Amino acid sequence: MSFKKQDIYKALETITAPGEGKSLIENNNVTNVVAFGNEVIVDVTISNPTLQAKKKIELEITKAIQTTIAANLEVKINVKVEKPVKKENPNQIRGKEIPNIKNIIAIASGKGGVGKSTITANTAISLAKMGFSVGVLDADVYGPSQHIMFNVEKVKPLSVKVEGRSKMKPVENYGVKLLSLGFFTNPDQAVIWRGPMASKALNQLIFDADWGELDFLLIDLPPGTGDVHLSIVQALPINGAVVVSTPQNIALADAKKGVAMFQQENINVPVLGIVENMAYFTPEELPNNKYYIFGQDGAKNLAEDIKTKFLGEIPLIQSIRESGDVGHPVALQKGTVLEKSFQDITKEMVSQLLKRNKNLPPTEVVRITTMSGCSSVKK
Repeated sequence: MSFKKQDIYKALETITAPGEGKSLIENNNVTNVVAFGNEVIVDVTISNPTLQAKKKIELEITKAIQTTIAANLEVKINVKVEKPVKKENPNQIRGKEIPNIKNIIAIASGKGGVGKSTITANTAISLAKMGFSVGVLDADVYGPSQHIMFNVEKVKPLSVKVEGRSKMKPVENYGVKLLSLGFFTNPDQAVIWRGPMASKALNQLIFDADWGELDFLLIDLPPGTGDVHLSIVQALPINGAVVVSTPQNIALADAKKGVAMFQQENINVPVLGIVENMAYFTPEELPNNKYYIFGQDGAKNLAEDIKTKFLGEIPLIQSIRESGDVGHPVALQKGTVLEKSFQDITKEMVSQLLKRNKNLPPTEVVRITTMSGCSSVKK
């Protein structure tokens, strides 16, 4: 019978070491696997020194392998007892990949109120309309809003069983999967959490969710450069970041700090570009007029100064705010100027991601390609 070492590891995912609370694979108890002919050798370490614990783990491993792969396999198990080392802070966001998610993009802003969440929601919808499978993680702990923008604020994520473990199933609307702390908090109460509590909650949203297969996961980060989103950016295999700003100097100064954060040596996340929101105002009765209320070309000039791509601009239009408030983002409005604006920004973002994946080591085997002007995922 032909089988691979990966088959052995998969069989061991359902087994929990005595007193560990996690599977052998999650807890890194399995140190080595050898498969040769009809024989399988598994080296495993446990912290429980009792003979009963050793016998139990030997029996469970043998049963799992023979049941999953073949009953006639000869299974030899070498159990080693090691004293448990001091564990890391359980509230720290772990640095590991999320299975089946090909590209993770962080959407950030140096300050609040510049429309970062609006850009995230409409970019996600634009990606979905282009044929990608998309998810949004609302990591804005103290001001979550994606559940409102996607018109699912009264919906609660369901619990599903995945390989014997309970996981959250993201809520889906407009072809986008969504998880937000807004699903679990009282809208009438402020979230008063210290950093570790916020990190613990985000840990669950990130790693205890059944995202399925995604081409893109967009992370709506909190404003500023705080510990929560710094931890996320450092912990996850982020492919790139998009920084959102408005044109005025105060916002641009903060946006510049946001870009600098991603360029820190210990973070080193490529900035795909800058989006300028509320770029200009055009009255409905004067469609050919543009009024630069907050200044002109501020984000565009900043992008040139710091040698980052300018992804595009979004005008200050009342319908953008109204659409977000009622949970129907403007990118859904077919044939409109705003739909095209978000589509153009999204295409430019994907184009920059193509360059990033070409010039830097990929975080996933799957790479994004473009064919005949349309974006697609090549497997």
